[in-house]
Amino acid sequence: MFRHQGKSRNLKHNLRIATVLSFVAGIVNVVGFLAFKQLTTNVTGHFALFITDVADLDVWKGTIYFLYIFSFLLGSFTSSFLIEFFKENKQLNVYVLPTLIECFILISIGCLSNFIIITSPNIIVCLLLFAMGLQNSFVTKISNAVVRTTHLTGLFTDLGIDLSLLFFPKFDTIRAKLKANIKLRIYIILFFFAGGLIGGFFYSKVNLKLNTLIIGAVILLISLFYDDLRYKVIKTRRKKIK
Repeated sequence: MFRHQGKSRNLKHNLRIATVLSFVAGIVNVVGFLAFKQLTTNVTGHFALFITDVADLDVWKGTIYFLYIFSFLLGSFTSSFLIEFFKENKQLNVYVLPTLIECFILISIGCLSNFIIITSPNIIVCLLLFAMGLQNSFVTKISNAVVRTTHLTGLFTDLGIDLSLLFFPKFDTIRAKLKANIKLRIYIILFFFAGGLIGGFFYSKVNLKLNTLIIGAVILLISLFYDDLRYKVIKTRRKKIK
């Protein structure tokens, strides 16, 4: 699911990566909000608050929301830059790099929260937004903008559009594609919701607090390991057939 690109990529690949990443994003979204009362997977709300403070001539107060937005942007830039920079290296799965950075950030925040008192929560929020910018960027590139996993506004918009087109006979020629898109978007929404539930449960009920983020990182690492192992098995089988 992390390797197939372009025409070799199909619905199954997109479903696999979408369910994993949307689940992780759901965890980060809830943990970030419960811990810091801030959105940590998208910047729509932060942009509105930033504009409000600027309009009230309270520019300094709005600086933190600008930093939130910039952190997400920087994450997206970094992910895309790394992918393009290492793209010519055929031996390297370039999409692993931003994923590993995301894992490192989530694990670091979770582990450090056990040893230090967080006196600057805004730094943690910026790091989480950076991680989600990384994720949203590489999944957008690998799926050719078919999959988005860190926020739901566009997903619900696209889902509503696709559902409406099913009622018109003139779209029968693309009905299979529409159904595939609908299935993909429903999966993303459901797993984002499931990730949020799991994140909230472990944060509040199990009292893992920020350690809950480590669960998301472990899921990503297992997915990478599984994807790499599966690739090697398939490659070995093909060599034997030849």
